[in-house]
Amino acid sequence: MLYSPRPPHYSERKRLQSAVVLILLLSQISLCSLLQASRGSVKPFVNFNAKQDADLLRKAMKGIGTDEDAILMLLTARSKEQRQEIKAAYKKAHGKDLVKDLKSELGGKLEDLIVALMSPPRVYDADQLHKAIKPLRLLFELTVSNQPFLSHVSNLEHGKLEKDIMGDTNGHYQRMLIILLQGEREEGVDESRVEKDAKELFAAGEGKFGTDEDKFINILGNRSAEHLCKVFEAYKKIAGCDIEESIQGECTGNLEEVLLAVVKCAKSVPGYFAESLRESMRRAGTDDETLIRIMVSRSEEDMLDIRAKYKKMYGESLYRTIQEDTEGDYGKALLYLCGGDD
Repeated sequence: MLYSPRPPHYSERKRLQSAVVLILLLSQISLCSLLQASRGSVKPFVNFNAKQDADLLRKAMKGIGTDEDAILMLLTARSKEQRQEIKAAYKKAHGKDLVKDLKSELGGKLEDLIVALMSPPRVYDADQLHKAIKPLRLLFELTVSNQPFLSHVSNLEHGKLEKDIMGDTNGHYQRMLIILLQGEREEGVDESRVEKDAKELFAAGEGKFGTDEDKFINILGNRSAEHLCKVFEAYKKIAGCDIEESIQGECTGNLEEVLLAVVKCAKSVPGYFAESLRESMRRAGTDDETLIRIMVSRSEEDMLDIRAKYKKMYGESLYRTIQEDTEGDYGKALLYLCGGDD
């Protein structure tokens, strides 16, 4: 299979995109996806028994050799809450830390994936956020549909995150990230403001010499996803082009990246993740960090929607792409999280 090479600074750009989506998604841009619960490929296991699962995992790691298949089959078939119960049951029954035992038995990318699965969801999200902030300045992708996580981060880490943003960014980009971090996006659609917002966006860019970045930031940073989708439709009628084309023509650099990420997520969160998964695999060298993060974080949220969008956008199933791009137990675990071929 032919793969297009990664452009210069690809990893830097992807880290940057990864960051805005984290914050973006924290900011409730995808609140509408909350209304579509249970579209994940991983569901709570029926007749769940934490003690029994803990014993099975212990057996898979005991003695000579490790039964990796038994481990990944079990853990990818349990919900995040059930995995935490298994961890507690393992400690109680065997007096050992399950995650430490798993790390001592596994290795490489499979270890990274299993450890991600075993991390408490909010802890995993917070770790990913800080990982992206330090080397990169920030990021945008974490919990697209997890408003409770935003309040969790706000209570424990908000000051640190805002300080990092203020120290590592500047200008309009900084202002946009701070607005997103507040998580105070409006709710619903204000029909009386839809056309007004569309006209103001046009006047701030295509309709004048120069660009009024503050107007783009104010509207894209504060309106609900549902409202923005209607604004984008009205904008196309006024400007004769999509809002993305205008942003690409009027803005540059990091601000362009974050505004485009907002637009993509407002239009379709599954579409955004389908594109991110495609980029993580269909280039020379797999971006395993992005691949693991999305497959773990979306497996219980909207993986079925991501799969459908992926098939529609690229003409092949996500399952098949993962199958061709990964191998071994690591690839097998990702396929389990994917949940099936389309």
